[in-house]
Amino acid sequence: MVLLAILAGSVSALAAEPADLPALERTWHGCVREAYVRQPERGSRPGRERNALDECKPHEDAYVAALMAARPNDDLPLNGWARTWAAYVSFVMDPVQAWIKALRP
Repeated sequence: MVLLAILAGSVSALAAEPADLPALERTWHGCVREAYVRQPERGSRPGRERNALDECKPHEDAYVAALMAARPNDDLPLNGWARTWAAYVSFVMDPVQAWIKALRP
């Protein structure tokens, strides 16, 4: 119960002041690494990973909430979305094209 009160206080503090996103990310990743090391080795690797992620869910939630709060409220203009989409397609297609070229004699 005390942990919930502490977490609720930290979430409300996030809403009141700008968050240090890199610090929140490091805290979350550090928690996941430490939680994974503490998992019993008799379980499967995916199970241990899931348990570690579940244990660190409050840190993940705080990080995601801070990311969403830092994001501008305006939608990107149409050309901004077009650039984002083009970058994504390029990210996916460049390796595929290189692989196909490598297969050609």
